[in-house]
Amino acid sequence: SGTTYGREDAPWDQGTLKKFEEHAGKQVSILHWGQPWWRCDGDHCGYNEFFKQRPQMDAVRKRGSIPMIDWASWDAYVWPQTDQKDFSLQSIVDGKHDKYIRRWAKEARRWGHPFFVRFNWEMNGDWFPWSESRNGNNSGDFVAAWRHVHELFGQEDVDNVTWVWCPNVINGTDDAQLERYYPGNDYVDWLCMDGYNWGTNPAKPDKWKSFSNVFGETYARLRKLAPDKPIMIGEVSATEAGGSKADWIGKMLEDELPNDFPAVKALVWFNWNTDGMDWAIESSQSAQEAFAHGIDSSYYSGGEFGEIDTAPIKPPKAASQGE
Repeated sequence: SGTTYGREDAPWDQGTLKKFEEHAGKQVSILHWGQPWWRCDGDHCGYNEFFKQRPQMDAVRKRGSIPMIDWASWDAYVWPQTDQKDFSLQSIVDGKHDKYIRRWAKEARRWGHPFFVRFNWEMNGDWFPWSESRNGNNSGDFVAAWRHVHELFGQEDVDNVTWVWCPNVINGTDDAQLERYYPGNDYVDWLCMDGYNWGTNPAKPDKWKSFSNVFGETYARLRKLAPDKPIMIGEVSATEAGGSKADWIGKMLEDELPNDFPAVKALVWFNWNTDGMDWAIESSQSAQEAFAHGIDSSYYSGGEFGEIDTAPIKPPKAASQGE
């Protein structure tokens, strides 16, 4: 987020990305931003077309990074955000958005380069309108909607999109059974999971959790669900409240990820202090230094993907730990 640096958001403001890379000490390999299906720009409201962000896609690729689009079937400016009947899962299945989906797919194919699409993430939560517990949705609707969208891309011969299926971490809850939301191996290229260490931050007090505490159970479930799929961490961060963020980051990068989470092939840090939280690596000098030191390992790639030309995107060959 550009607010961390008093700038506009990346990728629109490349200076934001440059500043983060300076602080992290390594070029970004994946740049992740959102694109709602519907948005209002001044007095005009309408579908959010792919071509409007093509300059940003070009800029990210030129830097050696892979774009990852959070492609969301909603109007991001409606409140409450979970009540959007025009974007119910059944409306997708019924084909009410097919013309838009096909346009977006055709423009994506025309752009021609590989990129990630993280479609309707955290579906196992209850905070988005594509949750099956919200917006008039029913059990089974998520898989049906996902498959419908994926099939439209297939009909348009789109071969440069890598599909990322990304639930929120389950944290011991039984209500978030991942299997019921999984569209199937033919419809998913990468598994994914989002999770945070909220610590005791007053904005959302919980308890201090290690990286393994946050992700371990979900990781094990994903490995059973689709053992041959690579896993991405789509969102992760930690607060300063309740423990040492620097130690948390260091242990994550230097120990836990290489040793305990070998199927995780991509990590996207959530560098945005939203909702009163202190997620950015710059929340303290010690946190920033820990991130830069950990990510410096050759186990983690950096800015090497400007020339990739095949999809689905394959994980890079990992270097040995400690190199």
